[in-house]
Amino acid sequence: MSCSDRCGLLTSGGLISRGVVGWLKSHDVVSRHNTRRLVAPQDATVRLLVFLGTVIHRRRPDPNRRSARAQTAILKATRELIGEIGYDKMSIEGIAAAAGVGKQTIYRWWPSKAALVLDMWSPEVQQQLTFPNTGDLAADLKTQIISVIDLSNDPAFGPSFRALVAEAQHDEALASQLVERIFGPRIAAAKERLRAGQTEGQLAADIDLDLAIDLFYGGFYHRYLLRVAPLTHEHAEAVVDAVLAGIGGVPLTPPKRRRLVRARPAT
Repeated sequence: MSCSDRCGLLTSGGLISRGVVGWLKSHDVVSRHNTRRLVAPQDATVRLLVFLGTVIHRRRPDPNRRSARAQTAILKATRELIGEIGYDKMSIEGIAAAAGVGKQTIYRWWPSKAALVLDMWSPEVQQQLTFPNTGDLAADLKTQIISVIDLSNDPAFGPSFRALVAEAQHDEALASQLVERIFGPRIAAAKERLRAGQTEGQLAADIDLDLAIDLFYGGFYHRYLLRVAPLTHEHAEAVVDAVLAGIGGVPLTPPKRRRLVRARPAT
């Protein structure tokens, strides 16, 4: 193998720089036995490195690793600022300053503040709002809706996610992302649990599952988005019991008896 071939292999493997390749080629001579050899310099350390086929050089930074660090810093800064000053007062400039990156670095990955916040909240929503299956449909519905209520009552999550829903009313891309990443998977999980309830005989087989989900979760969104009343565990349990009774559910345990109190009209 000629020096050019050897140098090509070393260069493509990232072992030596092109500058060193030029030096090696310039010292490639024909010996008296008509064989090619490298004439190494007199410095013993460099000669050893050449004979080992390795030249120490500075490793180039990995752009993927740098990008991952920047994204992590941006998401962390977003979470901290939402807790400190809230969604409305938070800006892309403030996030960039807190994360130690340029504003254009953020816009490279997220088109808007809302898209960034959605990316920040999505893993937590997926982790906290899993749908249990204990074999008791009514209990599992209550547990899941109560988890939704607890997350929505979080002072950092609740207002910022409500703002995302509001912005989605005039941002089609954001609305699609909310359905794809948040609402769609939650609806699919609820349907799967309701189907299991039908198989187990705890829910009538002819029930329209889309309508059932509207009934189970409509009360939550009515209170969460319009803020007409507080979100409580008691309200979630009452809604589940009322809906199951109305659509033909068969609870494993009798629901609590609740007395309906009509609100007095304002005077």
